[in-house]
Amino acid sequence: MSDTQRFNRVLIANRGEIALRIQRACRRLGLETVAVHSEADAESRHVREADVALCIGPAAAARSYLDTDALLLAARVTGASAIHPGYGFLSENADFADAVEAASLTFIGPTGASIRQMGDKITAKRAMRDAGVPCVPGSDGPLPASMDEIQALAADVGFPVIVKASGGGGGRGMRVVWNAADLAEAVTLTAKEAQQAFGNPTLYLERFMQKPRHIEIQVLCDTHGTALWLGARDCSLQRRHQKVLEEAPAPGISPAVIAEIGARCAEACRKIGYRGAGTFEFLYEDGIFAFIEMNTRVQVEHPITEATTGIDIVCEQLKIAQGAALAIRQEDVVTYGHAIECRINAEDPFSFMPSPGTISRWDLPGGPGIRVDTHVVGGYTVQPYYDSLIGKVIGHGATREEAIARLRVALAEMRVEGVSTNLRLHQDVLADPRFQEGGVDIHYLERWLAERAPS
Repeated sequence: MSDTQRFNRVLIANRGEIALRIQRACRRLGLETVAVHSEADAESRHVREADVALCIGPAAAARSYLDTDALLLAARVTGASAIHPGYGFLSENADFADAVEAASLTFIGPTGASIRQMGDKITAKRAMRDAGVPCVPGSDGPLPASMDEIQALAADVGFPVIVKASGGGGGRGMRVVWNAADLAEAVTLTAKEAQQAFGNPTLYLERFMQKPRHIEIQVLCDTHGTALWLGARDCSLQRRHQKVLEEAPAPGISPAVIAEIGARCAEACRKIGYRGAGTFEFLYEDGIFAFIEMNTRVQVEHPITEATTGIDIVCEQLKIAQGAALAIRQEDVVTYGHAIECRINAEDPFSFMPSPGTISRWDLPGGPGIRVDTHVVGGYTVQPYYDSLIGKVIGHGATREEAIARLRVALAEMRVEGVSTNLRLHQDVLADPRFQEGGVDIHYLERWLAERAPS
């Protein structure tokens, strides 16, 4: 793709709320949209509102949203000259990014080479160390073949350690090891799981941080050498490594400390030639930041950064992909107030099992500082084939306390019937005194849930 290439029609290779979010950003910039969809999503809102819509396969994602050939053919027959992958599905698939550009289309995201480099946890950590970004202590490369050498490495790092798959993600392909006696079995099992799940048995090892927080730095990078960081998010409220609630900025961490880490992330982007939106993820414990991975796409939680900075991240993605230089500079990026996002899922509030079905009532909240990102309308059917996310409720206020108060009112107003949801979970979390204090660690939610589990 040329740095000055223009496009006027964008194929959105996704579904649900992120597809609708991208569609709105395209309309704001005067761009036409193509909605590709599975048979199950034929009546979805973004499909109805697109300039062109095309069914690309049956309900199964492997035969529709993950079908590279079908997506490229759809772009050709609809006249789309750019593809936005959203998040999930093929958004971090380097081969797909390469295929898009090999077809003389614009991939709205980083290059395949960048995705490949940052998608491999070993090469990503090596690149970050070279750029001066602090990393979790651990192996500098893949684990050696000799178990004696692995034992020596773990002893040097210090137990407990965590064995991770180089190509892993989403909480899969990792195992905590508390002592040397359990290390060999953990390595063997994790390698087998990694091969089955990711087609790559390569492992690495890190010190296991026992009560860290999960802190993110959002970046935007153009193709003219400008890289910006847009503040920090705290995503520590997680269940089984899946985020439930996120907030920005990260409470209780000095802005000066965040600024130092943010500047290093921006410099790392310049060094590796990164383009588009991305997120650096860190564990934070006892005042120390440690890089764990980079997400080379827009995040589910991007609205809280938009709320606190006033920057439309998706619009900036589109403009960067057209070769435009960022119109803002680092000194222009100012964080105002506090924002919190609750992920609303169609799932059982106790077992967390997905709850597909038809939504018979869908009353959304409003009021100052409230934003709802959703593709759902009354009568919408939650499909069993895809993620259970049905919306995101974002509360923004001048202070964290005000954001919490506004969000509690909004969640109390929201009514969903026909399927089970986790609305009550979010209401209870926002009322929890420890959460209200700020700064809970990544294991807090699971401990809290265990205490509340019905007997």
